[in-house]
Amino acid sequence: MTLTRILILHTGGTISMSADENGAVRPDAKNPLLLEGQKILLPENIELVVEDFSNLPSPHITLEIMFELKERIKQAVNENFDSVVITHGTDTLEETAFFLDTTIGDLLPIVLTGAMRSINQLGSDGLYNFECALRVAACPDAIGQGVLVVMNDEIHSARYVTKTHTTNVATFRTPTLGPLGLVTKSKILFMQELPEAKRYDITHTQGMIPIIKAYAGMQGKFFEMLADTLKVEGLVIEALGAGNLPPQTLPAIQHLLENQMPIVLVSRCFNGIAEPVYDYHGGGVELAEMGVIFCRGINSQKARIKLLIALNAELSPAELRTFMEA
Repeated sequence: MTLTRILILHTGGTISMSADENGAVRPDAKNPLLLEGQKILLPENIELVVEDFSNLPSPHITLEIMFELKERIKQAVNENFDSVVITHGTDTLEETAFFLDTTIGDLLPIVLTGAMRSINQLGSDGLYNFECALRVAACPDAIGQGVLVVMNDEIHSARYVTKTHTTNVATFRTPTLGPLGLVTKSKILFMQELPEAKRYDITHTQGMIPIIKAYAGMQGKFFEMLADTLKVEGLVIEALGAGNLPPQTLPAIQHLLENQMPIVLVSRCFNGIAEPVYDYHGGGVELAEMGVIFCRGINSQKARIKLLIALNAELSPAELRTFMEA
């Protein structure tokens, strides 16, 4: 029987927290999952190596920490690990997963999981999600699937999954497409296949890229302030509908484009993709003609990470556009 070696990297989050007598949830001095995880029964051919990588609530996760995770996983490949499981807080889990997927997601199976209820709350989901993540990481079918998020019996691609509810255990969803697969009592089932993705293993994560959400009656003043007062390398806009903006914003956006700032547009809608459909002043057709890049199928927080990866990979303007539009 072939031995499967899985590296477990605990980073913190609700999955490693406890609730006090008043219901407040906070990190423990020692990750309780280190003890509870020993209760999971796995086949004898699976070897687990556990590292307490960090113990941080997910709002404390930074791009620098994502980069350190990436480098640790690359080292794990050289240490002959077959796959990696990362426990992570749910608030920014999708961003860490997307960063890893868009940089090194083709190296080996990487599975992220978390919990919506702390380890000592009634109905805690952390230990079960952790067990499911380990089962997926050990499954041969996980090879070549990119970075995966396993929660609540579902397998999602890091490319499209997002947190959709503040407290529900079924919070992680993939809009429009649905999950890649399912975790059943006895099997791991993959039922979808995603197109191949371009990846760039960057060596640094520098740059300021803000996200701006469009709204009715929006003016261009804020865009002007960005250009005048901040050192901004790029911009992501959550546009209206299929990808439209109030016409008052266009002069300021045109000014930013003329100064070679890449502007990436996604939709603020939960489902669907952004595309240049409407041909009126401020509509997607005009924005595309101006040079705004339409990023299809991912949300703004992921588009920001993707643009940051593109800039740190030092892509040419044409390469950057192709990468962002894919």
